[in-house]
Amino acid sequence: MIRVLVVEDEMVAAEAHRQYVDRTPGFGTVAVAGSGATALDALRRTPVDLILLDMNLPDTHGIELCRRIRGAGIDVDVLAVTSARELTTVRAAAAHGVVGYLLKPFTYPALRDRLTSYADYRARVTGGGDVSGQADIERVLDTVRSSGTAPLPKGMGRDTLDAVVSAVRSADGLSAAETGERIGASRITARRYLEYLAEAGLVDRQPRYGSAGRPEHEYRWR
Repeated sequence: MIRVLVVEDEMVAAEAHRQYVDRTPGFGTVAVAGSGATALDALRRTPVDLILLDMNLPDTHGIELCRRIRGAGIDVDVLAVTSARELTTVRAAAAHGVVGYLLKPFTYPALRDRLTSYADYRARVTGGGDVSGQADIERVLDTVRSSGTAPLPKGMGRDTLDAVVSAVRSADGLSAAETGERIGASRITARRYLEYLAEAGLVDRQPRYGSAGRPEHEYRWR
């Protein structure tokens, strides 16, 4: 079994990731950590093969945690599962040997495919011996590389999701109607995407009071 440490400070997302890992054959969650300090403590106490790492932690950045892990001589692979979209973070993740980068929000099949690819990669590189040439090296590395964009629920599109994410992140709370107006979509369409983000633990949803007419919810990026 491949032993996984989930590092995620949002309780809803952490539980979802734990369930996703435990649903995937050959994988099991050995610990869940809500901070960098807790993650380091878990790594010192428990054998771990793979970390599912959120970059935005309450006490440190995921890249800094990677530095501390390498500095401590801990031999573990890291798969970033995060909403961090900055190219500086992506570049730093690659420099620190992160084996994959899965952007939130994502569904179970998206993570399952990354985990399955990682299992294939791990089986190839832990067997010992030598490769016969460049082609064999490329085949080994290709097993852990992303094979495409993370699938979304039926009827949802990546471009629309990115537009909703951009709208919510740039505002101090939006309703579904306001989001739809910003991205050029209907309130119903915007609400579906906003609810998807809320279920993924990326936005906070709360009732908005004080306006006349139909009650509505307000969504804020966490």
